[in-house]
Amino acid sequence: MINKLRKDRDAGAPDIVIVTGLSGSGMSSAMNAFEDLGYFCVDNMPITLLPTFARLVQRGETDEEMSIERAALVINIREGRFLSEFPQQLKALRKRGLRVFVLFLEASDEALQRRFSETRRPHPADTGDGLASAIRAERAAMEEIRALADHIVDTSEHTVHTLRSYLVERFSPDTVGTRMRVQVISFGYKYGNPRDMDLMFDVRHLPNPHFVPELRELSGNDRRIVKFLNEHGEVKETLRRFSDLLDYLLPLYKREGKSYVTVGVGCTGGRHRSVMIANALARKLRNAGFEAHAVHRDVKNITRRREREG
Repeated sequence: MINKLRKDRDAGAPDIVIVTGLSGSGMSSAMNAFEDLGYFCVDNMPITLLPTFARLVQRGETDEEMSIERAALVINIREGRFLSEFPQQLKALRKRGLRVFVLFLEASDEALQRRFSETRRPHPADTGDGLASAIRAERAAMEEIRALADHIVDTSEHTVHTLRSYLVERFSPDTVGTRMRVQVISFGYKYGNPRDMDLMFDVRHLPNPHFVPELRELSGNDRRIVKFLNEHGEVKETLRRFSDLLDYLLPLYKREGKSYVTVGVGCTGGRHRSVMIANALARKLRNAGFEAHAVHRDVKNITRRREREG
């Protein structure tokens, strides 16, 4: 009966998104994103109220009986019975016919320590042994919940704004029929791989402008770098093959319901080759009808480091 009553509901969005994860990983920021998407949001929902709340989300036979179309709930370790009761409660909600999506946010120990230090807030798992110990304890305690997640996001490299953009793209109920959005991120392997990439291309095989003295201090955004790289046949061939692969894969991703794809392009330092290729790929994708843009993770970081060293 529930499925019959809900047959006209937007099939692209879950009924309930449960946002959980590690303290300091961005759950409050995630809740703001879901509010912007029109979800009914509840922070720190008591686990015992889940069955009651679920009845409010399920549609009735008339518009008057429909109260909440979709909801996002933050439930985390601060809720005392969460760890012991959540698996059973999740199973019960899905048995009732609700589409429940569990989103688990996490971050590296270093990122979590930095965030707690900046906000000067106490960690909920701190028993007096220090912040590092509390983070490790919570990570271990949340392992079973993490295993139940439908999607895990590592927010170590996300800002408040990039996390919001990611979640809006991922959970918007209005993405069906819209153009696929593609973010092409250039980066330097020496500074670590970006997280949560759908595809990743390595361009360290291409000629490196770093070894040309007059080009070394420029970035791949500079026309002189573009000209230098385009003079080499392997650059054009690499770009063509990357483009052909994306032309093939992206429609298949969209067919499977994916509306947002992130593509990483890496070189050694993230300053020359990856930047040029990322710009060229984004441009080709836009010409092919995708909503694409390039982001350069390490160009500004390199400039800041050199300014500090100078």
